[in-house]
Amino acid sequence: MTQTTTDQAGRPTLATSGHGHAAPKAPRRRGRFSWHRVNYAAGAGAFLWLVIVVVPLYILVASTVQSRADYLDKGPISLPSDPNLDSYQNVLEGDFPRYLLNTVIVTVACAAIAVVLSVMVAYSVVRTRSRLSRGIFQAFLLGLAIPAQAVIIPVFWIITKLQLYDTLLAIILPTAAFSLPVSVLILVGTMRDIEEELYESMALDGASPARMLLQLAVPMSRAGISTVAVFSALTAWNGFLFPLILTQSPENRVLTLGLYDFVGEFRVDIPSLLAAVVLSMLPIFTAYLFARRQLINGLMGVGGR
Repeated sequence: MTQTTTDQAGRPTLATSGHGHAAPKAPRRRGRFSWHRVNYAAGAGAFLWLVIVVVPLYILVASTVQSRADYLDKGPISLPSDPNLDSYQNVLEGDFPRYLLNTVIVTVACAAIAVVLSVMVAYSVVRTRSRLSRGIFQAFLLGLAIPAQAVIIPVFWIITKLQLYDTLLAIILPTAAFSLPVSVLILVGTMRDIEEELYESMALDGASPARMLLQLAVPMSRAGISTVAVFSALTAWNGFLFPLILTQSPENRVLTLGLYDFVGEFRVDIPSLLAAVVLSMLPIFTAYLFARRQLINGLMGVGGR
């Protein structure tokens, strides 16, 4: 038999008599405030890390709004007494726009080549599952262990024999090639997560491998493709070795080499140099802000199944 009673706080509860089962007790509520032990060591470490990150950024931005004389007299940490944008004007009136255009061309071309080739290679590795495809995949993984510095002489010889020296193609082709191992690894892990039943259903409908690639594999691998595009773009944008070795004329310089324009034999225009660094950082940083979620999602699927 069940009876309704009240507890000490006046709340109604259910009680049973005889062979009935006792009603569950209401869970006890915790106090409104709960005391946690303060981790001072973690707070001090976080503050120290914040200082380490913020101080260089402050020096970078503050130095660009100072004149060269004020920078040399007061130092990089001092507050700007007379802020101005003369350093940015000096950079934009020089060859910086041409360097920026060359860098954009190289970045877009490298990202496009890496995406197209890695998609086809990854699809072949995932769908073929033969000894040849596994060997190709292992060969791409071997490329992860080969740094560009170790093969710069053979690359220089090949570019020279192809008569591509001192052209933008001389930068694009090696940069895209060294982006392929990581790109293939990312897309293989992404495409392995696609259910086999989806491929089988399209095959029963008479779909060709090319159609399954374009209508199934590519749409369901958008996160991995975005990751490959962002990674390849970052690699090309920050590339220094290939532009330094494989180009010579000012017409084919990219931003990483254009910074040398502000470094002379007997002087260094530090405010203008740092202004060029800030301007060269803004485009790729903006692209990263819009694609950071796809980049993280794509990297999370590298392991595959």
